[in-house]
Amino acid sequence: MRARNRKERAAPARTRSITVFSSPGTWHRGVLRCGPLSLPCALGRSGVTHLKREGDGTTPAGRLRLLALIVRRDRLAGPRSGLRARAMRRDDCWCEDPRDGRYNRLVRPPAHTGHDRMWRDDHLYDIVGVLDWNLRPRISGRGSAIFLHLCRPGFAPTAGCIALRGEDLKRLLAVAGPRPEFLVAAKPRKILGKAELLPRLARPAAHR
Repeated sequence: MRARNRKERAAPARTRSITVFSSPGTWHRGVLRCGPLSLPCALGRSGVTHLKREGDGTTPAGRLRLLALIVRRDRLAGPRSGLRARAMRRDDCWCEDPRDGRYNRLVRPPAHTGHDRMWRDDHLYDIVGVLDWNLRPRISGRGSAIFLHLCRPGFAPTAGCIALRGEDLKRLLAVAGPRPEFLVAAKPRKILGKAELLPRLARPAAHR
């Protein structure tokens, strides 16, 4: 029994899949599902895309691993999570300038207008989950600073990140385990059943 317990403890952590769909008719709103959890979220102001570019305001579609957390320890003691976390520093910035050799990396001053300052007056970055979009390899102009963070009031759109309410983000991190993976996609189109499809096929073609 003891040997079995040791093997269970040594087994690698299972990847936890988290699905994210944009809401029909409201591109910048979405639904995030993780096991029994179903949580509203904010997405990029231009919705979800497979062709992400710097500054386009879209959330990238595909598989995004959540690598680590950066936390404002002066505001939060937690959160409870299986992910590694570090305390945010006052001079932390994220490089968003495609011309900079440090593009899409955590950097420190001297910062300029091409850097996203992490230490904010509002609460958006009290918890920042670093998603692995465009990190390895890094491609200039393919998008940077794609995070999981706290949302604005009313789920206002993000610049491309995934954003949740504070309590919802804490709930997600508590159950997501040490290897969460986001599967981000636009809302799939409804597949017509046979009863709906036949009448459409029977309609005469419109004159052009």
